[in-house]
Amino acid sequence: MSLHGEIEAFLERTRMPATRFGRLAAGDPRLVGDLRQGRMPGPALTARVRAFLAAPPAWKPGRRGGAISARGSNGR
Repeated sequence: MSLHGEIEAFLERTRMPATRFGRLAAGDPRLVGDLRQGRMPGPALTARVRAFLAAPPAWKPGRRGGAISARGSNGR
């Protein structure tokens, strides 16, 4: 399977946003979008992304926007 295919399968399986994946795997939030547009990653980037895919961090889809406040989203 191609690197792009592996990434797409991972994103579908984990429901991780593409930008989050790119930021965590390569420090590039545009990575997945660029791959979808035809970007060809070099060997170093390919190795880095495959290492991430082999041992991803724990990920649970949740609210957008980060941390949840104890007082709610409007701060009152």
